[in-house]
Amino acid sequence: MRRREILGWGVAAGLTNVPAQAADPWPSKPVTLVVPSSAGGGTDAFARALGQVLADMFKQPVIVENKPGASGNVGAEYVSRAAANGYTLLLTASAAVSINPVLYPKTTFDVTRDLMPIARGVSSPYLLLAHPSLKAATLADLVARARQEPGKLAFGSAGTGTVPYLGVKMLEEAAGVRFLHVPYKGLAPAFQDVIGGQLSFILADLASASAHRERLRTLACTETVRGFDKVPTFQEAGYPAVKPSNYFSLLAPRGTPPTIAGQLSNSVNSAMRTPALAAKLEGMGLVPVFDTPEKFAASLAQERAAWAAFIQRNGIKPGD
Repeated sequence: MRRREILGWGVAAGLTNVPAQAADPWPSKPVTLVVPSSAGGGTDAFARALGQVLADMFKQPVIVENKPGASGNVGAEYVSRAAANGYTLLLTASAAVSINPVLYPKTTFDVTRDLMPIARGVSSPYLLLAHPSLKAATLADLVARARQEPGKLAFGSAGTGTVPYLGVKMLEEAAGVRFLHVPYKGLAPAFQDVIGGQLSFILADLASASAHRERLRTLACTETVRGFDKVPTFQEAGYPAVKPSNYFSLLAPRGTPPTIAGQLSNSVNSAMRTPALAAKLEGMGLVPVFDTPEKFAASLAQERAAWAAFIQRNGIKPGD
């Protein structure tokens, strides 16, 4: 037998006896939560509060990285192209994954194809607040004024694809009225103009609205929360179809191993049950939602279909 063959057999035999190298347990390095909006907003606040608890659980740093732009599409696309290994994740408000795919169908990535739902996270109730000079003590009063002055009562939002804008469009459709939309680069400047009387009203998440509730009149809310027990819900006010919803959720690049996805989902749910984070969430007006990845994916698909029908029915386009 030739020497080369003998050596070849020896190497092959040696390789078969080398024990397989086990993959490092996840997580074995820092985890990054990409927030597709600016620092200081509700999504960012939740990401940082959650990240602190997850870092303790993972025994690894959890880094929050803000990548705002294009109504959340910049950050979402960045994560969609990241390695599917559980180390780069998207923590986003719902519009980026439930509304944007409908309003912006020609993006260079596909949310449904390139990202996978992990944990729904928290929901954020919405309030409709009006300037006292409007002389509208109830939602019925606001609607009556809108009927008297069609297209004249101005409201502010952070843009067409945002829940505050679409929620008011829901009210327009349900009540058969029309308001004047004034878009801003965020809810903060819109609130300043409501407080100053340049705008008549605004629809905003509880976390954003709480600081201004003393100077404005709260006419309705999407769900009853502590501190707003006397405020009627839209359903109680006679408009059950007005149910804008927003949540801050975790998604991962498609192809992330099921074991890691399951561990991530369980970790988020466990973190939200810790007394420290639960107290923070309550103070921020955020309500934990304990979903599995499968339930989250199913509900997200239903939401996309509902938003698509609503947007098409009302002829809503980017820039409206």
